Amino acid sequence: MPSTPPDEPGVLTPTSVLGRAVEHRTMLFDRRRSTPAAARSFVADTLTRWGRTERLDDIRLCASELATNAILHGAPTGGKVLVRVELHATSLRIEVHDGGNGTPTACTPRSVAEGGRGLLLVSTVADRWGVEERHGPGKCVWAAFHHSAVSAC
Repeated sequence: MPSTPPDEPGVLTPTSVLGRAVEHRTMLFDRRRSTPAAARSFVADTLTRWGRTERLDDIRLCASELATNAILHGAPTGGKVLVRVELHATSLRIEVHDGGNGTPTACTPRSVAEGGRGLLLVSTVADRWGVEERHGPGKCVWAAFHHSAVSAC
């Protein structure tokens, strides 16, 4: 279920987000163990290009966790994972798309479990996060981060 920052009504919904982004970049990755690291690098490079590094560590962490979930639980063998970064006037949104079924949920893992904390981390670090259906198979899992307004060029 998507959530919307109070200062930007509707900006984080799938139908309106593309038309309102100030900047955006998308990259398609193969389903591999190296995908989370590649997604982190892609996001960091994108934010550096845009001069928006004030929450870089948080955003990189969330990109890594979402990409990890996509390759472990979402993208079928031989599938792809799409990572999209969108800059809006007062928020930044990262999306990870995969072709898998199911709806990921944040849960509290057992204390001895080696995994299962990814979405818990995302829900703690990001200002908002959610899951959306896509046209066709799969889903989009996203995280949004507030930032100061982008100055006009």
